[in-house]
Amino acid sequence: MAVKVHPQGLCESDEVGDGTRVWAFAHVLKGAVVGKDCNICDCAFIEDGAVLGDRVTVKNAVLVWRGVTVGDDVFLGPNVLFTNDLRPRSGTAFSADDVVPTTVRNGASLGAGVVVVCGTEIGEYAFAGAGAVITRDVAPHSFVAGNPAVHKGWVGRCGARLTADDAGVWRCAECDESYELDDSSGRLRPKSA
Repeated sequence: MAVKVHPQGLCESDEVGDGTRVWAFAHVLKGAVVGKDCNICDCAFIEDGAVLGDRVTVKNAVLVWRGVTVGDDVFLGPNVLFTNDLRPRSGTAFSADDVVPTTVRNGASLGAGVVVVCGTEIGEYAFAGAGAVITRDVAPHSFVAGNPAVHKGWVGRCGARLTADDAGVWRCAECDESYELDDSSGRLRPKSA
């Protein structure tokens, strides 16, 4: 299996995994790292120094800059925009030392038009609703929305909203997984058997 690049796409990186598809007008720069079986849709841009895991979906017009690390099985909706500089100025030299890293953990989903301010971490299986502006870390399994994005609830691995039962166990009606809230960290974790 090989990398498939549309005749009007541009993939300059030699660090792209088998089965990845780069579609029309998408551009993957030399020095970008892209995993296996990714789908880089029309007009997306992946800068050198950006890292995408395996099976990442990068929808149309997504911008992934140097310093952004995306885990496996992440969904980046249309027009998701990452930043990598907290004090951008035209006419001022920008070096690798100025990059503020951002991490998106495995299984997270960012809806259409999400803006991610650099220096944040988006936890595993977190879900950011369309148009959210992420200005601080997002806990694993957290559903966030708004500008700035705030916690609105919890989601399971499948992305469905979770509801709490009388015992305080958070359950997914669609995939039947259950979670419990860690009182010390305020984070959701899979319920132990």
